[in-house]
Amino acid sequence: MSKVITFGELMIRLQPYNYERFIQASNLEFTFGGGEANVAVSLANYGVDVSYVTKLPDHVIGQCAVNSLRRYGVDTSKIVRGGDRVGIYFNEKGASQRGSLCIYDRAHSAISEAAPEEFNWDEIFKDADWFHFTGITPALGENMVKACLDACRAAKERGITVSCDLNYRGKLWTRAKAREAMTELCKYVDVCISNEEDAKDVFGIEATDTDITGGKLNKEGYKSVAKQLADKFGFKKVAITLRESISASQNNWSAMLYDTQSDEYCFSKVYNLTIVDRIGGGDSFGGGLIYSLLNGYDTQAAVDFAVAASARKHSIEGDYNFVSLSEVQKLAGGDGSGRVQR
Repeated sequence: MSKVITFGELMIRLQPYNYERFIQASNLEFTFGGGEANVAVSLANYGVDVSYVTKLPDHVIGQCAVNSLRRYGVDTSKIVRGGDRVGIYFNEKGASQRGSLCIYDRAHSAISEAAPEEFNWDEIFKDADWFHFTGITPALGENMVKACLDACRAAKERGITVSCDLNYRGKLWTRAKAREAMTELCKYVDVCISNEEDAKDVFGIEATDTDITGGKLNKEGYKSVAKQLADKFGFKKVAITLRESISASQNNWSAMLYDTQSDEYCFSKVYNLTIVDRIGGGDSFGGGLIYSLLNGYDTQAAVDFAVAASARKHSIEGDYNFVSLSEVQKLAGGDGSGRVQR
């Protein structure tokens, strides 16, 4: 069985119930989530041997974070314990023409203050086949840029496939710092995942005739984006998720996967989504893509599976994607009726 390692920050998510605004809420829901952790849970649900690496405090809240992964079959034995804080993010879910609002409270979290030397990549990568991280992790500080570089170099020395979701977060670092760090990190990446905005925000590469806020995407333009990314860094595959935002509640969702060896561009079908929770949607795409590529899916089948996995996630509360392999396969195979299962 293939073994996957993911590395990043696991945070507490605090959110008003239903679609309340912060200013009217008297209670907040308490859950956990984070880009690479979300990928790990997806993979565990598909039966993949997956380990998640981070640093968390050795107190009861840190243990609750660990337990949130264990209950879904993610290996947590390589998590470093120490530090004082679990990072927090506050999320106000949008609806209709009111967008969601995310506020970070993650300064001085355990992983943001971790020393790169605390992560023993020789031990972590034992028997591993795939390593995944996102652009969020190096955005936490220069120490995490170094930790990600150490991980990527160690992975390449061992012939481990490396994937990265660019995941630019403007609240964590500037475009200039992101470009500097990600330009170095992407030298080690085999599979790059981006959305319709990340390539522009990080590397200044954008599709023509596209209006993100107006919900108009020129899909042909993203072929050029994928080709430019691959040519710049030598990626073997480039995946780009394509979100046409009609409103906070209604999105059209699809993706493209570019395989450099065959020079093949494959687009998935477009799903019209009525959104329950979109956070973690890109991560569920990443988990689906990693699963499909590990299992030898061809380019079209891989992007179809990944998009179906992500479409399912948009119907589920919380960061984690609680769907089974058979549910994703069913949707990817064309059954999106939503009929009651009896």
